[in-house]
Amino acid sequence: MAFGADELRVLRRALAAALHPAPLADEDVRDCLRLADSVDEAVREAGRQRDFLVADLARYRAALPGSATGYLELLQEALAAGHEPLTDDLAALRALRGHPVAAAVLRRCLALAEQSVQARLARQAVPVPGVPAPAVHVPAPAGARRARLTALPGGRAAEDPKSKPQPQQPKQPKPTPPAPDERPVPKPSEVFPPRRKPVPPPEQRAAG
Repeated sequence: MAFGADELRVLRRALAAALHPAPLADEDVRDCLRLADSVDEAVREAGRQRDFLVADLARYRAALPGSATGYLELLQEALAAGHEPLTDDLAALRALRGHPVAAAVLRRCLALAEQSVQARLARQAVPVPGVPAPAVHVPAPAGARRARLTALPGGRAAEDPKSKPQPQQPKQPKPTPPAPDERPVPKPSEVFPPRRKPVPPPEQRAAG
């Protein structure tokens, strides 16, 4: 984005006001606001053009290898506009490696992809305040023996099992004796005595 002479003067006044705060005239404030609106509109327009360019690039990539010339031109234009090469772009360039322009563009895309990965890793490595760092597990050497665990004084090993309180057995309820005025319940043998065999008369016994 290029600034004109008037825009540069407004930008210079805005920077001076930022470095040395001082009351601004109403006209200077309006100029700064107009410059900010112009910059925002230029950024939005650049985004729209980049989206159209990426869409055209996808159409040319789908029509390969017949559209190799147009695809390579659009890809270089997109890279100049800040487009990061995708996996599909790298695969298409590898398929066109016999093309001299494609080989050069492939080397450029590989360098840009590596820079993008390194920048992403650098952002992830920056510690964020208030967020604990992930724990790193350091494996023990192969020849090292595991330390034997020993009981600490006062721990569970020092407790005497005999000194532990034994659980109390529940007491069986004692049968309550019957009241003096109550008669005990008679047994069935007392109510119904066993039947005796009949004794034959004396005459039958003498005859037998």
